[in-house]
Amino acid sequence: LVDEISSGTPNLCRIAPAGGSKYHMEDLYRAGGISAVIGELSEANAVIMSTMTINGGTLGEGVGEARSRDTEVIRSANEPYMDSGGIAVLWGSLAPDGCVVKESAVSQSILKHRGPAKPFDSEEEAVSAIRSGEIVEGDVVVIRYEGPRGGPGMREMLFPTASIAGMGLSDRVVLCTDGRFSGGTRGASIGHISPEAQEGGPIALVREGDPIEVDIPGRRLELLVGEDVLAKRKKEWRRPPLKIKTGYLARYARTVSSAALGAVIDGGSTNGDGSE
Repeated sequence: LVDEISSGTPNLCRIAPAGGSKYHMEDLYRAGGISAVIGELSEANAVIMSTMTINGGTLGEGVGEARSRDTEVIRSANEPYMDSGGIAVLWGSLAPDGCVVKESAVSQSILKHRGPAKPFDSEEEAVSAIRSGEIVEGDVVVIRYEGPRGGPGMREMLFPTASIAGMGLSDRVVLCTDGRFSGGTRGASIGHISPEAQEGGPIALVREGDPIEVDIPGRRLELLVGEDVLAKRKKEWRRPPLKIKTGYLARYARTVSSAALGAVIDGGSTNGDGSE
């Protein structure tokens, strides 16, 4: 549903750091702000203006006649940056239950990519490798055990993306994780991979050098390893213990659902390490 909505919503704004934009939040404000964005989207029937808002009026009443004051910052629905929205949902053998990428922040040169995996079992390990120069052009960085249960709580992968940008690799490598990203993400950063590693998803089985293929326009993320090989690895895989064993985070990790289901507490009894 997310991908369906996004595919029918034109991308009217690119605010730094997305897509190397020269425009910032103050430019968005000057051009009319969010009301102007909604107003322009209404021209494409991409929003339901009769929706009631928290102030007691409709969305249309709140927006009024607001439209873009600078069509370089907030484009019209007739001349968008992209006909589809900024978010894309990918599927494939690395993410059977889906994953998410901010397509509008990805360079055209890496919308389609195939490269060797560089897997890490934590954010800290990945950041250390990136900053020490172990990651090179063409690599697919895989950060796992950072999902809803593995994190726990899906830590934001801010430091890896910032480190990749700092090394000048934003449009030269792909980052895949069962963790999450913020709105400031740039580059080919693919998150929310489900099932997560803590649940034994395919991302837990990735090994150094495995070829991974990314096709964002085609909405695919594939681990190009034979099913027999993955089956053997799955038999050898052992679920690691939860990182936090007491308190509210431990309770969350024991009962949280997959990111594909919203990472909400589902009332289940499985704690992510095979026990009850």
